[in-house]
Amino acid sequence: MLTRRQFGWGALMTGALAAASTGTAYAGSDRLATRTARAAAMRSAYDYTTRETFDHFDRTFHASGTVGQPTDTNEHGALAWGQSYVLAGFIRMYEAYQDTHYLDRLITNIDLVLANRDSVRGVTDYRGRSLPGWRAMHPYTVGIATLKSGDGRPVLEVRSAQTYADLATATVRAGSTEDRFTLEVRNSRNGATATFTDLSADPASPDFAVRRINDAYPTPTLVTAKAVGEAGDTALPAHGATPLVSQPVVFTVHTGMITYPMASFARLVLRSRRLLKVAKYRQKAVEYLAAAKAAAAVHDDEWRQTDDGGGYFVWNKGTPLGYDGTEQPTNQSLALGQTYAEIAAATGERHYADRVRRMARTFARELTVDADDAYTWAYWPTFGHTHRGFSASDGISEYTPSGRGAKQIEDLSHGAIDVEFAALAHRGGLGFRGLDMGRFARSYSKNMATTDPAGVPTTFLRVDGTGGLAAAGQYLQAPRWMMAAPWDRDVFQHAKSIYEARAVEPQYGSYLLCVAYLNWYPRRGA
Repeated sequence: MLTRRQFGWGALMTGALAAASTGTAYAGSDRLATRTARAAAMRSAYDYTTRETFDHFDRTFHASGTVGQPTDTNEHGALAWGQSYVLAGFIRMYEAYQDTHYLDRLITNIDLVLANRDSVRGVTDYRGRSLPGWRAMHPYTVGIATLKSGDGRPVLEVRSAQTYADLATATVRAGSTEDRFTLEVRNSRNGATATFTDLSADPASPDFAVRRINDAYPTPTLVTAKAVGEAGDTALPAHGATPLVSQPVVFTVHTGMITYPMASFARLVLRSRRLLKVAKYRQKAVEYLAAAKAAAAVHDDEWRQTDDGGGYFVWNKGTPLGYDGTEQPTNQSLALGQTYAEIAAATGERHYADRVRRMARTFARELTVDADDAYTWAYWPTFGHTHRGFSASDGISEYTPSGRGAKQIEDLSHGAIDVEFAALAHRGGLGFRGLDMGRFARSYSKNMATTDPAGVPTTFLRVDGTGGLAAAGQYLQAPRWMMAAPWDRDVFQHAKSIYEARAVEPQYGSYLLCVAYLNWYPRRGA
């Protein structure tokens, strides 16, 4: 296996020796990688740079019924992490070939996705609001069980901030005395269990359930509790098992991923005299623009901006999510930033341009230049509570009372969202220069691009080249970095070789976008 600074991918693909400080020690690996990539490409049934391949992926994926269809809801993230990529793929294919077939495909799917908005379906979020967005629950949100007394009165709310929380069950058993009870919260997915013995329902007791449970955080199932009975009620919860239920939340990142291609459609049509002449496209551009604006506005109460020109999103305290009350991960803020950028490009409206500019400034402050003149950055914003850590006494979060500090570096897949946003800000003159885009490109080509021990092209997990070799869920997202490829062709060459080396089949929505990008890059601006 080659380390991230031991080869240049362009040299490897042409069979030349890498010009690295290790001299000829890895020459055999270079030749093996070249032979492996070429042999795999010959075995592959697809040329991933052709529209025939994309069209085959389109037909096969939509006929398969695989999760991520435009008729899915987003209850489990199928639209945000499946269909959104398909929609974006149609945008890139139109940009590559200027064939309105891809706009027509886009319209068909977007209309189905819009029909699944909460406000159309008549469903609500955790606050009872039916919004023009797409709620999600399992596996992302906090699970809650309301425990009741023997006569049916609510007395204790038990919550788990662990993922897949709706696979957890709260079980009440007898305590050692009649005025005590034992609570067990177990998640059947991973077997994680938290047990609290001899709890009291009396707030004056040192064993008061709410106090004991919250003071024990973090337990294996990340349990917290809240008293929900009438003041002075000391009734114990009835014995038995109560399943936790994941709460519905409309996520900023999901809204951004889903509406980004809608806003892109509006930008394409409203800035094209040819497309504006077609009534169908003109009408749909207006409709999709309004839908994207309405969905984005759902998150206005999560927006924060600073006096020095920055802007980002938070999860308001009390939102049933782990780390409520803290700043959202960089990629989750910037996902909606993509929609803002396209709305600004379509309309020139200052409100959206200002938000893009502010988000770009905040993101730029997160970036560090490494020895290869490449950018690295953290998954969580370094100015935020989650990155720095916080204690229960700070009163930051309802469902995550304390955090030790999450300092991991951004990964390839989520980093693709960040780089996409940076490219849009650059295109609109709202942030980031060509110098910056070159550094993003080198995050991929210098830090992440590599081969495995058999010489097969793959990537490292994180944007700084750490984290070990990435799993398939990461390295098969490599073509989503294509917005940076105009500043370093090695991004295209390496990402394409990953697909060729594995003869990737049309299994997931993201693969359609990746193939679209492999079509887009050679034809961009044509």
